[in-house]
Amino acid sequence: MTLVVKLAVFLAAIYIVVAAAAFVMQRRLMYFPDPARVAPSVFALAGVEERELKTADGATLVAWHGRAAPGQPTLLYFHGNAGNLASRAERVRKYLERGIGIFILSYRGYGGSTGSPSERANVADAKVAYDALRKDGVAVEDIILYGESLGSGVAVQLAAEKPVGGLILDAPFTSIVDVAAKAYPFLPVNRFILDRYDTMRHLSEVHAPLLVLHGEDDEVIPVAMGRAIYDAAKGPKEIVTFPNAGHTDHHLVGSYAEIFRWIDNLRRHTKVVPPKTRMRP
Repeated sequence: MTLVVKLAVFLAAIYIVVAAAAFVMQRRLMYFPDPARVAPSVFALAGVEERELKTADGATLVAWHGRAAPGQPTLLYFHGNAGNLASRAERVRKYLERGIGIFILSYRGYGGSTGSPSERANVADAKVAYDALRKDGVAVEDIILYGESLGSGVAVQLAAEKPVGGLILDAPFTSIVDVAAKAYPFLPVNRFILDRYDTMRHLSEVHAPLLVLHGEDDEVIPVAMGRAIYDAAKGPKEIVTFPNAGHTDHHLVGSYAEIFRWIDNLRRHTKVVPPKTRMRP
């Protein structure tokens, strides 16, 4: 066996080991939970209660719930990959100060929720949270789903199955497979990823009014994915991009104002504006 052949065999063996390890450890590579459970009172979030939801398979889910002011909607919020509910405390405060309610769910393994995250579990648990809001008397038209990054894949699947008043997708991806292919171009990710979060496939079943938010300088999920989702959406839709924002910082350049504007328009029941793309200067 020549040296070249030996080297090729050696490199092939290394590649197989790396690919096998990536397959076995894929959920550890996909999810980055912070398990710390922090009460909303730590952040002086007046009126926000910590709730526990029980799932059919025995898991306990932790959520924060701040009720809406009269006549205002409630955001059913699905957070991004890293951190926990405490990481979103200021977001909760911003919406409550505006009178908008928020119910933010902690995925399994995050922020005191038991179990381990997966696509199947996260989507099933999203339905549990939705049902909890409905049991509280929140009307369908008063529920606006908010999906942040990873949560966009959860929110879209929920919107495809449940009636809601609106859907906000913050830095959404076309699918986790597409994101993984960008991050690991040397691996056959399309073949072995279990949790695929195929947003584009589920989007065809969504007809709720849609707002897409995306940073132009997002290096985690390219803005091209947000635009592709906007282009494919069927119902009333709008996209706002932020040229000077990355993956998690568009709130520093005006995204709250855009969200409030969009919600106000939605609540006024104005006629649907023809789809258009807006770029904040």
